[in-house]
Amino acid sequence: MGTRFEAPALDGTLVRLEPLGHRHAADLAVAAEEDRSSYGFTWVPTAAEVGEYVDAQLARAAAGRLIPYAQVSKETGRAVGATSFWDPRPWPDGEELCAVEVGFTWLAGSAQGTGVNSEAKLLLFRHAFEEWGVARVDLKTDARNARSRAAIEAVGARFEGVLRNWSRSWAPGEDGGLRDSAIFSVVAAEWPECRAALESRVARAVSRRPSPTPPPTPA
Repeated sequence: MGTRFEAPALDGTLVRLEPLGHRHAADLAVAAEEDRSSYGFTWVPTAAEVGEYVDAQLARAAAGRLIPYAQVSKETGRAVGATSFWDPRPWPDGEELCAVEVGFTWLAGSAQGTGVNSEAKLLLFRHAFEEWGVARVDLKTDARNARSRAAIEAVGARFEGVLRNWSRSWAPGEDGGLRDSAIFSVVAAEWPECRAALESRVARAVSRRPSPTPPPTPA
């Protein structure tokens, strides 16, 4: 892989992770405004901020710090959220990736609990471990965000501890402040078990989807 940090679109049964672009902005503006009650500790752009949000993510991508994706529902073809690979960390020789973080993740209220998050993590983790050959994948969240912590643990990541004053707080009223971050990871030795569990979760989610309505029978 050399020092390149790039990845293709990643296709699943419930979700397709497409490289983020302005073509997704209209869908993301709708998705972000569906139900914002779960975003208390996570910054998610408002509809009016989506254009600037996409610009900022693309600038980070151009700097080699981020690979941003739109999470596109396979059922509707509409973007229902976003996620990213970021913070690539090479081995000391700089030739290959040692670790990468999965972050900048959010989903519309209607997409939460549908299996989209599980399959997105399956696609991202699989690419990181099986294509890049990383030793670990990191995830982190505000230590106070019980909902996010539970979701991260549900996809098979292990809690490693809390780093105090580790990163910027996105909580309302805490502009310019720092938060304690709960750190999670999946390491390469755990990936086969994690993959099997994620595949099982996705299969259950797919089985719960309503069957498509058949076309009417011609008279």
